[in-house]
Amino acid sequence: MHMKMKPALCVLLALAVLVTSLPMLACDFKFVPGEADKKVLEGLPPEFLTISQAWDLLQKNYVDKTKLDPVKMAQGAIRGMVAAVDDPYTEFFSPQSFESTMIDLTGLYQGIGAYIGKKDNQIIIISAMPGSPAEEAGLKSGDMILKIDGQSTAQLNTTEASQKIRGQAGTDVVLLVYREGDKEPFEQKITRREIKLDSVKFEMRGDLAYIRIQQFIVPTTGDFKKALMEANRQGAKGIILDLRDNPGGLLSEAVDVASQFLTRGIAVKVVDKNGLETVQKVKPGGIAKDLPVIVRVNKGSASASEIVAGALQDNGRAKLAGEKTFGKASVQNFVKLDDGSAIKMTTAHYYTPNGTLISGTGLTPDYPLDIKDEELIKWAEDYLNDIISAQPTPTPAE
Repeated sequence: MHMKMKPALCVLLALAVLVTSLPMLACDFKFVPGEADKKVLEGLPPEFLTISQAWDLLQKNYVDKTKLDPVKMAQGAIRGMVAAVDDPYTEFFSPQSFESTMIDLTGLYQGIGAYIGKKDNQIIIISAMPGSPAEEAGLKSGDMILKIDGQSTAQLNTTEASQKIRGQAGTDVVLLVYREGDKEPFEQKITRREIKLDSVKFEMRGDLAYIRIQQFIVPTTGDFKKALMEANRQGAKGIILDLRDNPGGLLSEAVDVASQFLTRGIAVKVVDKNGLETVQKVKPGGIAKDLPVIVRVNKGSASASEIVAGALQDNGRAKLAGEKTFGKASVQNFVKLDDGSAIKMTTAHYYTPNGTLISGTGLTPDYPLDIKDEELIKWAEDYLNDIISAQPTPTPAE
């Protein structure tokens, strides 16, 4: 006997057959989009028709209509679509997460003070900010975050993980962390605080200016120029530029910072999806073009910090000392959607001035060093002092 049923019900029962081994039910269902579906799908691949089909099935047959939130479901569909690209740097942002990310670029938020990334499909610590709760808890570059408050991070992108780690100052977050070399992961409870990021730190160490850039955000270039001018005022004879554990940030700020040391040339090359190369040239007006420089890097130096380090290295302006860098050579742009959400997508790759793509490999330092902190600063001081002492003494005019 042939059974004629409503199309949606037929599909639901057919699915039940697949998992319960009940007798197969004959169906003559074929989803036909209405005019609204055709309008929505215009210009999209035919495979996207199934999204409309799925919505139609749920709307007509799901038992609890209160759970069918169109906004939430649409954002979920976009999130899944973006995740399917399988690029750790291409992400979907809800309106709330997009707003908080924009605030981050001003340097103020509440959390634990750690930069996170994704490598080999695992959420990792890129670096902990100096003096932050994350640093005080002992988190280190390369630590893998397996769980956040008991929830696995296996299916989270970096934005989702960041949102879960952040929270009101004074509250706690519990991370399950695995560190390379350990036998077992460990739990770490951290109390959140208000985090104010001073992107540039400056101090004089004898005749040398020590300048650390922690992230490339909106105020970075202005703060960096102030540090350089103060270094000049105090008679600095050389500069230690510290880019360790700097996860990157804004491309424009990186180009501006590199330009403070260079007279001319290329800061970075950017190649888009069509293979079109755009050259970002050094900007005029740099205020530290003559002082000797040594750049400190490590495996936490990523993205914009690699642009600066690569520009100075390839242009022969400075040597790099420390560890091989992270190796993030892609450029992301935010595109805001109509509902206030946004997609951050990889739109290009960047190359160092000499045409080197460092994605996954990083920059190789001129002086590979397995030393850290004060010992590394002392090495940099000795390096610059040797250069300064070797410079010829100007002859007084007669």
